[in-house]
Amino acid sequence: MTGTGATTTSSDSNAQDVAAPQPLGARTMGLLLVVLGGIGFAASFALSWEKYLKLLDPDRVASCSVNVFIDCGAAMDSWQGALLGFPNPYIGVAAFPVVVTTGVMLLLGTRLPRWYWTSLLVGTVLGEALVFFLMYTSFYVIVALCAYCMIVWTIMWPLLWYQVVRGVRAGDLPVGEGLRDALVGNRHIILVIGYLAAVTWLLLAVGGPLVDSF
Repeated sequence: MTGTGATTTSSDSNAQDVAAPQPLGARTMGLLLVVLGGIGFAASFALSWEKYLKLLDPDRVASCSVNVFIDCGAAMDSWQGALLGFPNPYIGVAAFPVVVTTGVMLLLGTRLPRWYWTSLLVGTVLGEALVFFLMYTSFYVIVALCAYCMIVWTIMWPLLWYQVVRGVRAGDLPVGEGLRDALVGNRHIILVIGYLAAVTWLLLAVGGPLVDSF
């Protein structure tokens, strides 16, 4: 009886382990990529369209220019708005469809190789580095914020962070077991902390100039 009970308990435990949902599984990750990539593409396309209309009519005020502080035109007219010789939003128009396509493949059950995930992560890291640069220039040089740009900034952080978490959980990014458990288990908390850090940076950087403008 004891042996049978132990076997039953072990079987139940294994069944629970199998049935337990894995954090950031393929379907969850696929949905995240589709939603975040779709939002990023929409914002990039909108800003690209505004740039096109601005070229047709240099005197046109962009629809995303609300006041002196929220002004897409200031960002578009600066040299930082075209780092590679063409408007930065074109990068998003080209890159975010790759993110969306990746998400669709995951939702369809496609198993992606490790090199693909690594390439996507590297591209996202480069994109986040560009975001940090543009945030810095917007806060301290242009002293104006672009509404569509901020949408891209907002979705880039979870796009990067959840790829890191997926990589750590899957073993693509080798870390110690303790660190892995901490990152995966606290993934949502760390995401929120990242947003709080960005908002704090914004308030510290532009809070003074904004108050002085009133």
